[in-house]
Amino acid sequence: MRLKDKVCIITGGASGIGAACARVFIREGARVIVADVKALTEATDAHFVEADVSSKQGAERLVSAAVERYGAIDVLVNNAGITHAADFLDLAEEDFDRVLRVNLKGMFLCGQAVAREMVRAKTAGCIINMSSVNAVLAIPNQVPYVVSKGGVNQLTKVMAMGLAPHGIRVNGIGPGTIATELAKKAVLGSEEAKKKVMSRTPMGRLGEPGEVANVALFLASDESSYLTGQTIYPDGGRLALNYTVG
Repeated sequence: MRLKDKVCIITGGASGIGAACARVFIREGARVIVADVKALTEATDAHFVEADVSSKQGAERLVSAAVERYGAIDVLVNNAGITHAADFLDLAEEDFDRVLRVNLKGMFLCGQAVAREMVRAKTAGCIINMSSVNAVLAIPNQVPYVVSKGGVNQLTKVMAMGLAPHGIRVNGIGPGTIATELAKKAVLGSEEAKKKVMSRTPMGRLGEPGEVANVALFLASDESSYLTGQTIYPDGGRLALNYTVG
């Protein structure tokens, strides 16, 4: 078991990629805390904490709950994220702010709160930030999401540099289009939209949440012990292709 007795927090873990990470981590022996604003939809051995990661109080309460229950934190998967579709000229300020508050500020707040606890306890832990291929590419009607994920990539780098002296590794994962409810709402709303996504995915299929979770497992385990400040892209080849075919 690659994560035996490791205490792992997964934000946004009630569904999608976060829930897949919880299942894989539990299978590998971890003690998992799932944080979300919505309740778990499936029975797991994870401990659930209702938390709004976009507030400092929510992030600190999550850390306190984890330490109170398990005494330490070894891994944070910063996965909570939302989208809002609107053309650039029509995007409302409050929607831009709302997405960045969860997707970027939330990762900063949770990362900082967890890292402070790791430093206090002298834990050589790791933090994994869930980014996207859209940190590099762009979808015209996903303005705040694209901006937030670009910020996540830079946040990952600067966190890695700042926390390396404390033995804490920080890496990112940048998935392509994964078969989740979030993706269905954001970019897979019709057969035409799905066809467009497939046309720029060399492997010709959607990714599965479990495939992203396996990358998270690698980054959380000792197998990636000399890896920090990097973002890995399980994207079916999309970044390598970098244009739409057909």
